[in-house]
Amino acid sequence: MTKFRRFVDTFVDNIIILIIILSVIAFYYPDNFKWMTKYTSIFLAVAMFGMGTNIEIKNLKNTLTHPKEIIIGVVLQFLLMPTIAFLLCQIFKLPKEIALGVILVGSCPGGTASNVMTHIAGGDVTLSVTMTTVSTLLAPFLTPLIVYVLAGKWIEVSLVAMFMTVIKVILIPVLLGIIVNIIFKEKMQYVSPALPLVSSLSIILIISGIIALNSDKILQSGIMVTGIVFLHNIIGLLSALGICKLFKIEETKQTAVAIEVGMQNSGLAVTLATANFAMSPLASLPGAIFSVMHNLTGTIFANIRKKKAYKHQVIRAN
Repeated sequence: MTKFRRFVDTFVDNIIILIIILSVIAFYYPDNFKWMTKYTSIFLAVAMFGMGTNIEIKNLKNTLTHPKEIIIGVVLQFLLMPTIAFLLCQIFKLPKEIALGVILVGSCPGGTASNVMTHIAGGDVTLSVTMTTVSTLLAPFLTPLIVYVLAGKWIEVSLVAMFMTVIKVILIPVLLGIIVNIIFKEKMQYVSPALPLVSSLSIILIISGIIALNSDKILQSGIMVTGIVFLHNIIGLLSALGICKLFKIEETKQTAVAIEVGMQNSGLAVTLATANFAMSPLASLPGAIFSVMHNLTGTIFANIRKKKAYKHQVIRAN
């Protein structure tokens, strides 16, 4: 079991490498990967179920007794990130399909990859997990509403259809995961080590399928989309960090909030695009590229924060 845990940890920590490798293969051999897009909703639901099984109610209660950082993080998640996305769409005058995709990414909750990055950075992992949980549970209500308000400028948005999609692929699987964890608490110790592996594989399959589906359009729009999602990600990370400093939040919590805000649940963005905007296939591209981008920038940011935390420890020791 210890060896298996080690294998899973290594797999999850290096998910970005696997994403890049399979994305490249999917780009050059799209016919072998396009079938995956038919099961995007199922893959995401599986990943969210895995997340739900890792939620400890006790830890959630303990963190919620000091809600300052969570409130700041959630407000930034659903206010700052969509606003940045909208402004980038306006400034660069993006085509409507790509603009929709960028806003979908900006309107999503934090992704589970943020918890891994927070751990690497030496940040407050409990806070990160709690923020992911809270923003994910709020997503069925806030994400469709934000997309409806901001993307309605470019394309017709069905608020009810989006709401039902998020309920099915996010809220229900997460709640089921929490319930299963509570009922089968002791037995879950035998299953839980494999769940991060399953969740990671689900995300990899989602991204590979979208890259394959849009392989012919990536050469035309890929560079532009990559630049936009990079700006969105970096501005989000640095803005969240700066705001945390203004509120005098301690270092480890600053790291958790910044990473959580900057790393969206791009799998949800892709799922919403494919499930609700099938006539706009390019809308799913920003989410797929963001999945690669935020893991790259998140890793760099996490290592910078880790070195800074180490320097602080050395100074205090002396």
